[in-house]
Amino acid sequence: MKDTTRRARQRATVVRSATLLNHFRYEQSDPDRFYGALADDSVELIEALHRGVTGLDPGGPAGLDRKVVLDVGGGPGYFAEVFRRRGAHYVSVEPDPDEMHAAGLPQQAGVRGSGTALPIADAVVDICYSSNVAEHVAEPWSMAREMLRVTRPGGLVLLSYTLWYGPFGGHEMGLTHYFGGARAARWYTRKHGHRPKNLYGTSLFKVTAADGLRWARSVPPSEATLVAAFPRYLPGRLWWVMKVPLIREVLGTNLVLLLRKADPTNPL
Repeated sequence: MKDTTRRARQRATVVRSATLLNHFRYEQSDPDRFYGALADDSVELIEALHRGVTGLDPGGPAGLDRKVVLDVGGGPGYFAEVFRRRGAHYVSVEPDPDEMHAAGLPQQAGVRGSGTALPIADAVVDICYSSNVAEHVAEPWSMAREMLRVTRPGGLVLLSYTLWYGPFGGHEMGLTHYFGGARAARWYTRKHGHRPKNLYGTSLFKVTAADGLRWARSVPPSEATLVAAFPRYLPGRLWWVMKVPLIREVLGTNLVLLLRKADPTNPL
């Protein structure tokens, strides 16, 4: 079986991990810096994975050229331009109107809607992508099912989310989430005089690697195949952590689930 993640793993260097880690500090103080860096990294990751799965020549035309990419939970639109520069037809779905307009960016390809009930027809998307959204959804696997529904046969679903027991699981609440999400929210409110943006039990939920792997492996082969599961932000030499229960929950920080929609006319 070919290694579909080889290109993605090769680009997962220590320098890349350190750079992204540095940008994480600016998520709330300088969102342009944080989401701009994340957008660039996301399109490169998706292109590498798409080339790996489809077997496209790494020196050939852009792997995303003319591909329809749906970004579930696209927020204020930081990802739109970087995908368009790669030739993709980018569309995002975001449920929160305040979030959509938070950065003042044009929302020419933004659609308001819920990730658990996507306002998209069946089997029309080449690549369905969601980054750091599942942990903000009360029913993340309903969203994952919707992502599969809208993806065409042979297309890719890439679901990336923050692991609760990792160091970033509490988001702006820091490591206090290890003492419990509700308690961490109270401590944050007491310290800052306002509730956290990511409020545990309302807009932030406990989602684990085990949860995601269990869901992905429960999808019937007639619907989709789990192609790969790896930690998004770690160097490639550390991707083995996702194979070790418990350790992956803490050290993995962010799990990527890559699935390929079944295509009866072209079996894998």
